Amino acid sequence: MEKIKMTTPLVEMDGDEMTRILWKMIKDELLLPFIDLKTEYYDLGLEYRDETNDQVTIDSALAAKKYGVAVKCATITPNAARVEEYNLKEMYKSPNGTIRAILDGTVFRAPILVKGIEPTVKTWKKPITIARHAYGDVYKATDMKIPGAGKAELVYTAEDGTEVRELIHEFDGPGIIQGMHNLESSIGSFARSCFNFALETEQDLWFATKDTISKKYDHTFKDIFQEIFDAEYKEKFDAAGIEYFYTLIDDAVARVIRSEGGYIWACKNYDGDVMSDMVATAFGSLAMMTSVLVAPDGTTEYEAAHGTVQRHYYKHLKGEETSTNSVATIFAWSGALRKRGKLDGIQELVDFADKLEKATIDTIESGTMTKDLALITTLENVNAVNSEDFIKAIRVALEKELG
Repeated sequence: MEKIKMTTPLVEMDGDEMTRILWKMIKDELLLPFIDLKTEYYDLGLEYRDETNDQVTIDSALAAKKYGVAVKCATITPNAARVEEYNLKEMYKSPNGTIRAILDGTVFRAPILVKGIEPTVKTWKKPITIARHAYGDVYKATDMKIPGAGKAELVYTAEDGTEVRELIHEFDGPGIIQGMHNLESSIGSFARSCFNFALETEQDLWFATKDTISKKYDHTFKDIFQEIFDAEYKEKFDAAGIEYFYTLIDDAVARVIRSEGGYIWACKNYDGDVMSDMVATAFGSLAMMTSVLVAPDGTTEYEAAHGTVQRHYYKHLKGEETSTNSVATIFAWSGALRKRGKLDGIQELVDFADKLEKATIDTIESGTMTKDLALITTLENVNAVNSEDFIKAIRVALEKELG
């Protein structure tokens, strides 16, 4: 068949370790034979990030803003052990965090459902999408150890020098304190990204904080969401037949567990970090979770929700066989290609993305899967295959879909 033509490039952000190996396999087997693939390539592998003093990460985010759609491989966020292992100049920040900050984006994570991988929560029938605010709170916090008795205060000094003080605690012995912040502009961007994504995907939107306890901090989130919804989105939601719903975080958890799914659950930064892993695990596997970063200006970056699969990479380096699940990475590519096709009016690209996802799910549901899924599936007589053979099996199914 003639290869599908693209008009605008995708921004391609390559990554690290086993996911980097899978990245090349996916391109070679599932993309390049069928698409005249146009990408602007950035190597976010740790060695090149170190070589460029992490400038390549910044450049890739700016390119995403320029072209509107990006696809990203999993990357290493170095700790002390990684600094030593890779002989790095410094302990670089999370590439995902850097990209999120530049794009001012919100992360949406949703499980990929397949027959035979049953959710732990028996009522769940549809995907639950977690929308995670990607700025501030505990991730930008300042901590202090209190050595002994004394007074701790929160102090704000205005530009004109005037001060506002709030007592944190009168300590009668050692303790700890933590100061965290957020920005109204970032909360507004978070809200708009959530409302826009709900409209695009035609799903109800839930938002939850603990405003009864955090009467200024969390209540500000609640108020900004409501103000933006009433002023800009209520009529659009009514027309689309979807709902915006606010509740307390503990009530939201109870409602989620009793629900059948099929909605977006917006969470503050830490809540989203925790709840996305909970939802992914309860649905089956982090390797079966999509992750989409959406900016208020519409810039969209697709990635897998999991890490670089370090243990499998070390086995691969020794020449040992691995059975690494590549589904989330495949869906990152399909999501980016679909978005690019919609923006550029290339229906063949949209159709290809749909068929690639169907071929991937059909392969698993036919009984061919990686070992992580074989351990939890309810299907009988499954064929647990290695990393490469799984992707090759998807190619066979894809060629059937493409006729």
